[in-house]
Amino acid sequence: MGDCSNWPVINDILCGFGATLVFTNEACIFAEALARPMNRIQVIFHHAFRYVWNALFIISYPVLATFGVLFIGVTYLFSALSKLLTKLRADQESDTIHQSEWEILPNTNNLLEAKIYKQIMFGPACYQLRRKDGIPSVLQDFYFGGKVRFVEDGILLEKWNATDSKYLPDFDISMYYPDDDRLKSLTNIKCFDWHLSEVDGESLSFKWFDGIQGGEVKVEL
Repeated sequence: MGDCSNWPVINDILCGFGATLVFTNEACIFAEALARPMNRIQVIFHHAFRYVWNALFIISYPVLATFGVLFIGVTYLFSALSKLLTKLRADQESDTIHQSEWEILPNTNNLLEAKIYKQIMFGPACYQLRRKDGIPSVLQDFYFGGKVRFVEDGILLEKWNATDSKYLPDFDISMYYPDDDRLKSLTNIKCFDWHLSEVDGESLSFKWFDGIQGGEVKVEL
């Protein structure tokens, strides 16, 4: 009788079915001969897969390494360009302070004169204001935008709370009373696009739009 204990595959299958067989030496030799080609095929596939995987890694590694170096280089380049543009923008903004001539400010009934103080890059200009009659005015302590509206009670002005572009827009819509040289803040607006939409007795309505959303604010004089 042959002992097939050295061939685990057949023994496991037979034990799974609860079968007990007695093999002759010839049967064992025949079974081992059948199993040997299957094991060889598995080994061949295993080695082939390993060689293919190693080849793919060797081929792709320079590509991945090159991509990583390029990514780091591009990131550094954009960072340097950003710093350069920020510096240039700051220099340009400092150079846009003008000393222009005083001119009559429109929509003020010839009461006020304006002179450009600073031109914001890609934005509006702000102005210094003074009274045309030469009387010292509270207006000389502030800077204003170009939006002006003459109404019955006084002159609507856009008073700037900052002239640095990183803090803009930040405006106080204010009423200037020429008779007593008084400036009264009505409401704060944080967008460039606003206008007087309605005058109803002693109340004013302003509409604004910041590019994403809009709104309306009503104030009492």
